[in-house]
Amino acid sequence: MNITLEKPLAILDLEATGLSITNDRIVEIAIIKIHPDGSESNFLKRVNPGIPIPEEVSAIHGIFDKDIADAPSFKDILPELEAFIEDADFAGYNSLDISEKRHIDVQNIFHKMEQRTLIAALKFYCQKDLTNAHTAMADARATWEVLEAQLGRYEELKSDVDFLDEFSRHNDTERLDFAGRLAINKEGQATYNFGKHKGRTIKEVADLEPGYYGWMMDADFPLYTKQCLRKEMEKIKSARTKAKAKSKADEEAQLLNKLEALKNKFK
Repeated sequence: MNITLEKPLAILDLEATGLSITNDRIVEIAIIKIHPDGSESNFLKRVNPGIPIPEEVSAIHGIFDKDIADAPSFKDILPELEAFIEDADFAGYNSLDISEKRHIDVQNIFHKMEQRTLIAALKFYCQKDLTNAHTAMADARATWEVLEAQLGRYEELKSDVDFLDEFSRHNDTERLDFAGRLAINKEGQATYNFGKHKGRTIKEVADLEPGYYGWMMDADFPLYTKQCLRKEMEKIKSARTKAKAKSKADEEAQLLNKLEALKNKFK
């Protein structure tokens, strides 16, 4: 095993009703958990998304409405899922970041090195064809094999998870939300990570275009993105309130000093 693990590494892959983080739902989740001793344990569940799977999407991953009609909801499997991944770091191919967890994005490592897709990555690194592509367990297995091969191929890649977590992040920034719409820049400031204000701090945009925050909160963005944005705006408002209070206190202190000086002058 090329990677050095202090705790289990969960390689995650999902199949869903589509690509929209906001509107689409999971229909299958597969996790291969690699333990520090090299042993594996697997988690594979199909999920009833509560909405129809479009025919064109079913044609890709092979999961149809009839296949998940009697499957549990995501809420039903959540306790078992949380127990399975509780002690693990994460890896995935173009996967979502998990808050407060180290996370290796195998696609980002691949794109920084070679610029390809998962199918091409498996062929390039492992000289294998990806059979059963777009099934969650097959893709998770391919992701693990690609990561192992990447670590064996590139001397500059360190085998520890902390390095890989940092190296495989998007655009040399740390994502603030799962979808990567918000980020933390090198100065530790919360920024927008898309659109016309990409790279600008949330505070800067709040001063420059106050209505932008309201537009995002009303638009079709993921709930967690909105929660993160709201939290950052609350910090900004709190800082402004404290600054105003300090300014007012300073003004009152200056006025008292002037009054005291006048009193002393006419003694």
